Amino acid sequence: MSGAVQWLRSLAFNIQMYVAMAVIGIVFFPWALFSPRGARAGSKAFCGWVRWSAGWMVGLRTEIRGTPPTGEVMIAAKHQSFFDIILIFSAVPAGKFIMKRELLWTPVLGQYALRMGCIPVNRGKRSAAIKKMVADVAEGASQPGQLIIYPQGTRVAPGVTAPYKIGTGAIYAALGQDCVPTATNVGVFWPKRGIMRKPGLAVIEFLPTIAAGVDRVEFMQRLESDIESASDALLKEAGFEASEQR
Repeated sequence: MSGAVQWLRSLAFNIQMYVAMAVIGIVFFPWALFSPRGARAGSKAFCGWVRWSAGWMVGLRTEIRGTPPTGEVMIAAKHQSFFDIILIFSAVPAGKFIMKRELLWTPVLGQYALRMGCIPVNRGKRSAAIKKMVADVAEGASQPGQLIIYPQGTRVAPGVTAPYKIGTGAIYAALGQDCVPTATNVGVFWPKRGIMRKPGLAVIEFLPTIAAGVDRVEFMQRLESDIESASDALLKEAGFEASEQR
């Protein structure tokens, strides 16, 4: 019975979350159209609402660990579900994502993403996309802030092994910025698919910075080691043994 009740609470939570997305998106839209600050304010209002409502509706609390970066850096993060996007964005002052180009055509959301300086890329055209993104940054076409990238390129469920894509190393080398690896355990409570949201403590953790200028191969090795080991520790803390699934 408790599982059925939690499922119903999760369904109600999901419905109100998307209603809130629409309402907040429309309310802030006039400001967002003319100002990156307005787009960020609306997005942060939505992220705050989701974190707050998740706590009392489904018992899913959140915690930010480590020091959120505030300067011009690249954040390379573990990606397990939509929830880690919300937590990371709510923690940094001016987050901007590398995103799928198809999202540009999403009503309201696409305009918000562009105004905040998110960088759309084409899947299947990774090399060209990286070159264009680096050119946009060099020419000052993107907004200043914290560039958020997911090195595995997609959502990866807890315990599942997926390669780290070399494009992250190319971006790191081209930008010449410090990189902040970021770990998470959100997928234990909020899976990448399905309705159920489990109670517990969802965490994102900003790890020690990898300074600019590290050899690309060494950078990729260190990035994967740092993120995976820290994420495994967070998963274990949440009661999930990652080693059993690999």
